[in-house]
Amino acid sequence: MLQRMQGHWGFTKLPFGRDLAPSMLHKHASHSEAVARINWTVGERALGVVTGEVGAGKTVAVRAALSGLDEARHKVIYLGNPSVGTRGIHYSVVTALGQAPRFHTAALIPQAADALLAEYDERGRHTVLVIDEAHLLSNGQLEAIRLLTNHEFDSRAIFACLLVGQPTLRRRIKFGELAALDQRIAVRFQMSGMSRDETASYVTHHLKLAGRSDTLFSDDAITLIHQTSRGFPRMVNNLAMQALLAALSEDKSIVDESSARTAVSEVTAE
Repeated sequence: MLQRMQGHWGFTKLPFGRDLAPSMLHKHASHSEAVARINWTVGERALGVVTGEVGAGKTVAVRAALSGLDEARHKVIYLGNPSVGTRGIHYSVVTALGQAPRFHTAALIPQAADALLAEYDERGRHTVLVIDEAHLLSNGQLEAIRLLTNHEFDSRAIFACLLVGQPTLRRRIKFGELAALDQRIAVRFQMSGMSRDETASYVTHHLKLAGRSDTLFSDDAITLIHQTSRGFPRMVNNLAMQALLAALSEDKSIVDESSARTAVSEVTAE
């Protein structure tokens, strides 16, 4: 089917893939703003929170921002699994910075803070700690992150921390129990979906990367895809691919509204 799809549409590769180099990403407004906020967080070695609905492109924006960092001056620690617990956060920091974690948690906590300091004092590198799916963090884990930033944070900023997650993270941080963490946050950004025109540009961009620079989706098809996806890139990808398959099955030369509607019914079916 994949070869038939490429042959029918004349693609040099399948469109709407996730394995794009940062320089090839579509730079719509929300993505560009998120990248700018992340870059500022890293540059100021601050605590930042980036939130957005599922498929809004949060991780893509983080990857785009971090790809431009000078590895000689930055050490990135990426934690994508919050289920490691509070100890797991400190353990991950220590091991990523080349040290053997201490057994007792009471000793491990200051070791993580000291390792962050040593990374800068001894190697001249600022650490960038990225915690993805941060909406799944417990209050205890969030408090542990705050305490980690306390270590000489006010006298000199030696690492940046970025919490990335769904909108519930933003709301939880506002709870009174996490007021101290809330006061530490220097950057907050909520990623939104693309506009209708940005969705059209996004689809065109990915088709060009796959070898088609002409019009392949009708305006009505784009409008339906945009309305259904609310402009969130991951859903646009899924709908566009299904619409291409639907049009292929009927041997159409373009993806029309009918093909898009078939895609919508398949992708959104319960």
